Amino acid sequence: MKKQPLCLAPGRKFRLRDFDAGYRGGIKNKKNARKELDENIAVLADLGYRLYAEDRRSLLLVLQGMDTAGKDGTIRHVMRGFNPQSCRVTSFKQPGVEELAHDFLWRVNLAVPRKGFVGIFNRSHYEDVLVVRIHKLVPKSEWESRYERINLFEKLLRDGGTTIVKVFLHISKEEQRRRLQARLDDPNKRWKFSRADLKERGYWNDYQRVYEAALTRCNTEYAPWHVVPANRKWYRNLVVSRILRKTLEKMSPQYPPAEEGLERLVVE
Repeated sequence: MKKQPLCLAPGRKFRLRDFDAGYRGGIKNKKNARKELDENIAVLADLGYRLYAEDRRSLLLVLQGMDTAGKDGTIRHVMRGFNPQSCRVTSFKQPGVEELAHDFLWRVNLAVPRKGFVGIFNRSHYEDVLVVRIHKLVPKSEWESRYERINLFEKLLRDGGTTIVKVFLHISKEEQRRRLQARLDDPNKRWKFSRADLKERGYWNDYQRVYEAALTRCNTEYAPWHVVPANRKWYRNLVVSRILRKTLEKMSPQYPPAEEGLERLVVE
């Protein structure tokens, strides 16, 4: 099986049809992936604790994807090793009156993780070059300028000590159909379904096009995009855990030095 890349070099055009959403990297099934996933989660827990103790830098995971791509599931299964004390999830839904009264990045900046913390964006500032284009919520002159403003914003975060990991969870249209139908068929999951989901599904091709634009135009050396095959949930979780582990190991957070002479103290 030909190895599928997770990301492209900046300047190259992303074409989602070139990425197989069902790709599983030669791993046969979830049983084979579970051991590595558990190992990665244990390492992430240790590295996350070191990042918190170091208190100098932060990590931001940006999750994007079509409806049912598995953003919530990824958070539940991959991020479970991080200490809730230093890990914060922010879900960006339709902006309210207060948020609309500011620049589109205002509410995003408020949610950026502080030093020592891991932040997770369940959807993100990229909605402002996705949904707004599909539904023509702002003029072209506005959304066209947002790509560069996003790049500048992410560079500002990087320069301030925040490492950004951007992940697009890639599923096929047929897999989305199966997952939506599964929600309808299960009374315990029906609450997650909305008729609006079907309306948005009708824009599938348009969303693929605007996602390709965002992936291409906002793919930088300091904040690259990763396209993670997400038809198989177990493979999706494994790949995201690999990306986070590699990122944090490269960051190599360290415990701060203790006060001198503590090794000679005895607590009576």
